[in-house]
Amino acid sequence: MFKIAIALVASLVLFSIIMLGLIIGRKNKEQQNIKDRMADIADYKPNQEKEKSKQIKETLVNLFHRSGNLVQSLKTSNRFDVMMQQADWPITGPEFQIILLGLGIIFALFFYLLTLQLLNAVLGLVFGALIGWMTLRIRIQRRQAAFSNQISDMLKMVSDAMRAGFSFMQALEHIAREMDAPVSREVQKVMRETNLRVPLETALENMSQRVQSKDFDLVITAVLIQRQVGGNLSQILDTISDTVNDRLRMRQEIKTLTAQGRLSGVILALLPVALAFLLNVLNPEYLRPLFDEEIGHLAIGAAIILEIIGFFVIKRIVNIDI
Repeated sequence: MFKIAIALVASLVLFSIIMLGLIIGRKNKEQQNIKDRMADIADYKPNQEKEKSKQIKETLVNLFHRSGNLVQSLKTSNRFDVMMQQADWPITGPEFQIILLGLGIIFALFFYLLTLQLLNAVLGLVFGALIGWMTLRIRIQRRQAAFSNQISDMLKMVSDAMRAGFSFMQALEHIAREMDAPVSREVQKVMRETNLRVPLETALENMSQRVQSKDFDLVITAVLIQRQVGGNLSQILDTISDTVNDRLRMRQEIKTLTAQGRLSGVILALLPVALAFLLNVLNPEYLRPLFDEEIGHLAIGAAIILEIIGFFVIKRIVNIDI
């Protein structure tokens, strides 16, 4: 059990390093492009060691991108591309699929080296890919929750800017400059699309697809109706902002009232695992039939399935949609 925990932590650390390296690599590439342009203007020639390091780095990045293009050529779904946009990760969907495959292979090797059993290697492959998938889902959920908490402030700033004489597009530019991520990042994407001659309606719908917010859908509906039939958009946005604040306050109250139920679900899910670990430490022979006999394997499988079902049932009960 201890060895598996070490392997899990090592794999998570490796995945974090890979993702951090990709993000830093993209940022460094943008900075390097600026430096290269300045060097061309100033007629500056970098030393050979930096050039070799840059060539090696570009070779690795190009290899990674080519692998992603190879996966993309298989006509896979663009669902992963949309999820990369929702998570605001600077990689494409096929590249993330390669990362999932790499995580699966790493976990498979760890599990196989620990147990020397092919079945555990297959389980490690699935487990590694599942870890990457869960990391992506958590990232998306946290980012969407942060966006929902910023909608009210965004609407207030847009409404105040329009009262001051700004147009709607100028108000969006103000939001992109002054507010924090993720709202600023999403508005910047909208401005970039409109600068590329994409209709504002399409850009806002793309933004709605990324943030997956019912509150923002109200904003899009109001903007589209105002552009078609006219009206006082700033007053409409104030009304929507008040509605969003009321819904946010209600969500917080419901979250407080259902805290006990959510904690019960977590405890009930972790209690059997903790109890099994404690029994294995105090009396290893007590649980040995579960691992040595076939009926014990079936019992473990049934327990895991029932645990998962119970956890999702409790989660479904305490998650009240507003």
